[in-house]
Amino acid sequence: MLSRSADALFWLNRYIERSEGLLRTLHTTYVLSLDKGPYINNSWKIIFDIFSSLKEEEKKSFENNSEKILEHILIDTNNVNSLRMILNKARENARGMQDHLTKEVWEQVNYMYHRINAKTIDAQLKTNNEIPVIESLLKNCLLYTGIVDSTMSRGESWDFMNLGKYIERCMLTIDLVEKHIIGNDLSEEKDILYWRGLLFSLSGYEFHLKNYRSNDANYNVLHQAVLNNYFPHSVLYSLERMKKYLENIVAANDPTDRAGLTRQFGRIYSSVQFGDVDMIRNTGVTNYLSQLRYNLFQFAWSLSQTYFSYS
Repeated sequence: MLSRSADALFWLNRYIERSEGLLRTLHTTYVLSLDKGPYINNSWKIIFDIFSSLKEEEKKSFENNSEKILEHILIDTNNVNSLRMILNKARENARGMQDHLTKEVWEQVNYMYHRINAKTIDAQLKTNNEIPVIESLLKNCLLYTGIVDSTMSRGESWDFMNLGKYIERCMLTIDLVEKHIIGNDLSEEKDILYWRGLLFSLSGYEFHLKNYRSNDANYNVLHQAVLNNYFPHSVLYSLERMKKYLENIVAANDPTDRAGLTRQFGRIYSSVQFGDVDMIRNTGVTNYLSQLRYNLFQFAWSLSQTYFSYS
């Protein structure tokens, strides 16, 4: 496979995964912002920190204006992390790689592109249809995942697409966990209501209620988001999937620095696979997550240098 083809497929799935994470987080934030209970003061700050490059003084102009916030996160072309910009990039990557994609995958990407760029969506966000619009866009991301899973052949294209998908998912989980944590040792006990925003953003609230029984919500949520290999949005689950697809890619291409690339990933994987909540707390949660994010960035860069011929 040509390096530009692998690059485009890798980033196609990264952008779609980022879109899904943005929409799920936005939907959660918007719904919880209507709640008059505790823990809502900084609800919009989290999504701004992750999906906007606005400075702190610029963010103040968005306070208590949900319509303006939704426009900025969803359709503002001046925000490089808006959904419209992300899906535009996804379609651009897919457009030149149609020979590597099934007809159904291309049609779904194209539909999502036209949906977010339609003039009607601007008008819908100025009415009372915000939640249906967000839910419709989110369902299209989920539909994309199902179409890819049911129509794509399990070859190199599949491996590069899924490696991109799980790198992006891992990064987003780290960002969300870090933004929801106050302090770096979780010494202040929080109840499950505090963690609702994080769990819903990771599509993990129902999973949590079914699988965790103790009253230590801090411990349980941290374990679920980072170390639970049965939870599809945990860091460990994502790393385990990355390990599989990286092994397939390395075996098929045998890069010059094969050993270096696998060792680099192995160090990241081991730091989570053999970790536990007490170790993370002793290290300092934000310190642990920041180092993990940095190592993932470095791995993604090395992967790009090896397979995508970045200069």
